[in-house]
Amino acid sequence: MGRPSGSRILNRLAGWISDLRLAIALLVVIALASGIGTLIPQREPEGLYHQLYDDQPWLGLLNGERVLALQLDHVYSSSWFLGLMAWLGLALLLCSWRRQWPALQAALRWIDYRSPRQLSKLSVAQTVPADDVVTSLAQLEQLLRERGWQVQSHPDRLAARRGVLGRVGPLLVHAGLVVLLVGAAWGALGGQRAEQFLAPGRSLELIDSRGHSQFTLALDAFAVDRDPAGRPEQFRSRLRILEGSGLEGSGLEGPERKGSGSEASLPPLREAEISVNHPLRFRGVTFYQADWGLAAISVQLGRSPVLQLPLQSLPQLGDQVWGLVLPTRSDGSDPVLLSLASEQGPVDVYGSDGVLIGSLGVDGDALEVNGLPLRVRGVLPASGILLKRDPGVPLVYAGFAIALLGGGLSLLATRQLWAIAEESDTAGRLHVAGLCNRNLTAFAAELPVLLSEL
Repeated sequence: MGRPSGSRILNRLAGWISDLRLAIALLVVIALASGIGTLIPQREPEGLYHQLYDDQPWLGLLNGERVLALQLDHVYSSSWFLGLMAWLGLALLLCSWRRQWPALQAALRWIDYRSPRQLSKLSVAQTVPADDVVTSLAQLEQLLRERGWQVQSHPDRLAARRGVLGRVGPLLVHAGLVVLLVGAAWGALGGQRAEQFLAPGRSLELIDSRGHSQFTLALDAFAVDRDPAGRPEQFRSRLRILEGSGLEGSGLEGPERKGSGSEASLPPLREAEISVNHPLRFRGVTFYQADWGLAAISVQLGRSPVLQLPLQSLPQLGDQVWGLVLPTRSDGSDPVLLSLASEQGPVDVYGSDGVLIGSLGVDGDALEVNGLPLRVRGVLPASGILLKRDPGVPLVYAGFAIALLGGGLSLLATRQLWAIAEESDTAGRLHVAGLCNRNLTAFAAELPVLLSEL
């Protein structure tokens, strides 16, 4: 036996790649990988993965180093995930080229059956007597045309079809999925993502990759909706988008700055309130309400003026705890630690020995600390805003729309029908048969009803 030719090998390879079982397996693997991407934090500093998984490996198998080595810290832009999507896209293209396109071409071709014996071999076939078969054939043609069938007629026979558009459905589904995959890959490779904590009255300059100012994001107000137990339920930010000031820089994010009078007087390009699950989209950038925090605390120590001091996150004290170290003497000695978990307080005060001195209410009574009264005049919350630029979003939406359209068209049944008039010396007969790619039982029940109207 000779060796298989190159074209035969390519055909076998194309047949294997376009196999439906392989495409389903790829979809399952991609779905599992997407699930991993939701369970493992994405695009965080490397130290976070060592902190999370070195002592307690993920699933008991993967420590921080292995998570980074397998690119699980950026699943959706990893080389292996993009390779899986490219493989699935190639499988869909080959399946369309090898199967769906020939099926559509076959559905568009008229098949001309000339003998009753050919019709008897079809899925649905029936023969009815007719005194005048030519007249019966003409009546059948008229009935079919009235019901939306396309008819190709001959003196003694006809061919008809309906629902050919349904054959386009699978092709559109595959095309939509391919467009969706291209959009997802483009977004993973060319998208940008940045998270910023912004205090009310502050603004953020957004810079494109060429260093040109796009626009300024200003936060006018931020509020945390809480339940009766004090737990946060919803975060709301009132934003203004203004023309940029021309600052030079790089990347999607830019410098944070305090608002100014001139900035407040500028007419906004857009004003909107965002909250969790209600983002804002503007000029290709999506603003998500992602988190919240505490930016600063206003304190008064003795007869000092009110000081607004920045707060820092204290993860060693809890998941959402902020605080600062405040010296109580002019030489910086006798420091105390102020910690709080909510903009509503209370503010716990700890001495240098770590012992709790007491708690303060926001804008409440003073607490004597090292011989001086300490008051908390206010706490400034900060809005955690996630900014995402995804150039692939239009393609993803277009892919969904094309796939949905194709899925709807795929529900249309493609029906084909043939009729042959047979004349004899005794009596004429009309032979009718048909095919249907979906719901053949309903078509078999419809055919006798159609013939009864002749």
